[in-house]
Amino acid sequence: MENAFIVQGGKPLNGTIQLEGAKNVALKVTIAALLFDEPVHFKNIPDISDIKELYHLLESVGAHVKENGETVTIDPTGLHSHEVDLLHGSKIRVSFMLFAPFIKRYGKARIPNPGGCRIGARPIDRMIDLMNAFGVKTEYDHSTGYYDATLDGGVLKGTEYAFAKKTHTGTELAIMLAAMAKGETVIKNAALEPEIDDLISFLNQSGAQIKRSGGEINILGVEHLSHKAPFSIMCDRNNAVTYAVGALATRGDILIKGAKPKHLSTFLSLLDDAGGGHEEQENGMRFFYKGPLHATDVTTAPEPGFMNDWQAPWAILMTQAEGISSIHETVFENRFGYVSELNKLGAHIEYFQPSVDDPNSLYQFDIQSKEAFKQKFQGIRIHGPTHLHGGVMSVSDLRAGAALLIGACVAEGESVVIGTDQIDRGYEYIEHRLAAVGASIRRM
Repeated sequence: MENAFIVQGGKPLNGTIQLEGAKNVALKVTIAALLFDEPVHFKNIPDISDIKELYHLLESVGAHVKENGETVTIDPTGLHSHEVDLLHGSKIRVSFMLFAPFIKRYGKARIPNPGGCRIGARPIDRMIDLMNAFGVKTEYDHSTGYYDATLDGGVLKGTEYAFAKKTHTGTELAIMLAAMAKGETVIKNAALEPEIDDLISFLNQSGAQIKRSGGEINILGVEHLSHKAPFSIMCDRNNAVTYAVGALATRGDILIKGAKPKHLSTFLSLLDDAGGGHEEQENGMRFFYKGPLHATDVTTAPEPGFMNDWQAPWAILMTQAEGISSIHETVFENRFGYVSELNKLGAHIEYFQPSVDDPNSLYQFDIQSKEAFKQKFQGIRIHGPTHLHGGVMSVSDLRAGAALLIGACVAEGESVVIGTDQIDRGYEYIEHRLAAVGASIRRM
C-alpha cells in the first residue's frame, strides 16, 4: 500500500519535538519576495510539499530558488511571465496571491482558480473586490478557469478598504498591494493572525512602512524594497497544537521546542478548562497529561478566537474527555470530513446543526442558499471517554489528516491512515517527529 502511514497505537508519547517553520508564513513571504528587485534570503522555511509546489511554480515563471542548508534564497530577477499555468495553479491555493507581484511588475496577471484543500467555499470574491479598490479590474473566464487582471492607469494607488468579514489571505494580499502602491492605504477589519504580523515584520525590515493598530492597518507605499538580512520566520503554531494533543490524548508528556504561549493563548485557555497540563519553558512549551480530561464546548472563530485548524485535533482530545463535548464550526463549511473516519476507530461523534439567530453575521463563509444551508451540519457532539481501536482511515484535508494520525496513536492496535500526500503539505517529516516521542509509525 502506498501513500499511507501504518501506526501501532496505544502508547504514551513522551519526549521532545522541534517545531518547524510556519507554513502560512513561508508561503506568503516567498511570494512577497517577488516584489523585490534582488535576491531575498529566508531561514526556518519548512521542508513541506506545499512549499515545494510553490518553488516549482515560481521557477516556471522565471524566478530562481536555491536551498543552501538552513537558508532559502528567492531570486526574482529572472521573472518573465505574468501567467500561472493551470497545472501549477490548481495544486496550491496561495497561487492567487501572485496577483500582487505580477500587477506590480507587469500591470496585469493571469491566474487560474486556485487549488489547495477543498474544505468549503473560499471567499475569492472578497479578494476580487479588494483588488478593484486598488484599481485592478478582474474578470473570470468560465471557459478557461482563469482570472484575468489589468491595472487601470498603470499605477497602483493607495486606497481605504474595509473587509466585510475577516480574511487572512485577503489581508495579506492587501498588504502586498499597498506596500508598493502610490500613497497611503488604510485596511479596516483586517485579520489578526500572528502569521500576518510576521509578514509585516519581514516587509518592514525591508523598507516598507506598515503600521497596525488592532484590526486597522495603515500602509504608506514605497517605490522599492531592499533586502538587508536573512529573515527567520516564526514556528508553526498549528503543528504545535497537533503535537500537544498527541501528548495529552495518549497520556504522555512532550516538550515542543519553538512553541510560544502568545501564539496559542486561546488554545491554552481552553486546555485549562479541559484539565490538560502545560507550562512554558525556556525554549518552548511542555504539554502533559495530569489527570482526567473534562468535556468542553468550542466555537471556532477568526483570531483571536479558537482557530478552525485546531478543531480536528481538539475533537481527538475530546474523545478522551469525560462527558459530552461540542464543536461549532463558523469559519468554513465542510470541515468535519474526519468525523466518519474517526468513528471507524470507535469514537462516538454525531452531527448537529447549531441554532443561530443570524447565520450571515456569525459565519465567515458566504451562505448562497438558506434552504441548502439548513441541510448542512456546522456542529458535532463528541461523547467521551471512548476506547479507540485500530482501523483504516482516509484523509480529507491537511489538518484533519494530522488529527487522524494522532487518533491512530491513541487507538489500541494497528491503524492505517491513507493520504500522506495531504499531511505532507504542512508537516515536515511528521513520522520522524512522532517516532522520536515514542510512536510506532512507518510510511508505506
